[in-house]
Amino acid sequence: MILSEQQAVQQIHNTNKITTLYSCLSETRTPSLTSPLPTDLIHFLLLTLNLNPFNLGFNSPVMVFWEGYVSDEVMGTFAPIVIYWLYAGLFQLLPPLDNYRLHTRKEEDVKNSVPLSSVVKGVLLQQLVQAVVAHLLFLVTSETGLVESEVQPPLLVQIIQIIIAMFVMDTWQYFVHRYMHVNKFLYRHIHSQHHKLVVPYAIGALYNHPLEGLLLDTVGGAISFLISGMTARTAVIFFCFAVVKTVDDHCGLWLPGNLFHMFFQNNTAYHDIHHQLHGLKYNFSQPFFPIWDKLLGTHMPYDLVKRPEGGFEARLSKD
Repeated sequence: MILSEQQAVQQIHNTNKITTLYSCLSETRTPSLTSPLPTDLIHFLLLTLNLNPFNLGFNSPVMVFWEGYVSDEVMGTFAPIVIYWLYAGLFQLLPPLDNYRLHTRKEEDVKNSVPLSSVVKGVLLQQLVQAVVAHLLFLVTSETGLVESEVQPPLLVQIIQIIIAMFVMDTWQYFVHRYMHVNKFLYRHIHSQHHKLVVPYAIGALYNHPLEGLLLDTVGGAISFLISGMTARTAVIFFCFAVVKTVDDHCGLWLPGNLFHMFFQNNTAYHDIHHQLHGLKYNFSQPFFPIWDKLLGTHMPYDLVKRPEGGFEARLSKD
């Protein structure tokens, strides 16, 4: 197996640790079965082996398929954009699937007041701004200088950072999103552009006014990245997951076996309620959890009922 330069350096580093540990142990009396290891020696063992409750092993870098080809910063900038068009494009290429739609195709044609071509242009504009800001963010926060990739934290730490980023992004987007509905000027001149798609569909997930795209999504992502303390490599995973979740929430389909519908209350039907006239003041939470809606009284429960002509409809709950 051929090791990358970073792996080779890490392996030498670990070997030196073991050599140091062996030297230390050879100079330390061997404890008896009834005598525990001295506290300072236990501490030395933990430090030498980089062992802690969150890292049961050497702190080796996490391998990813793009290592050696492009930097984590480049992936963090462009991978979410590519993933967006791949996932949204998949929905666009699907057959009508009338038995799984939350709205009929006729409703989509009648209620949506903006053509697909304009939606595509709007999304591309937002992603251009997003790419520029992401590039600057990674440039400013890079701690490695000329080194191509930084040492990654243990997997458990990365998972915790992603969870923190999810809650930070939810918090930012809830309050900015809700304020854009409360402030009549902001709604009329900025946020109403997104609601021109009364019947959401996948490609229109990021169809926003450029200022909203900057404030809601791009700045929200940057704040989540900074507060969570994640590396650029972890950010690739987080941003790609957030994009897939956002696209799915706008896909307009209630497909069987959809994992997002199983594990997230804030899903396609939940967000569909917000896009309807009777739900504009409810279900602001996005993209992950409905926590703030439930805490601040803007949560609108719904029932998913089958339409006689096929498909489903998210109706306000009678409870």
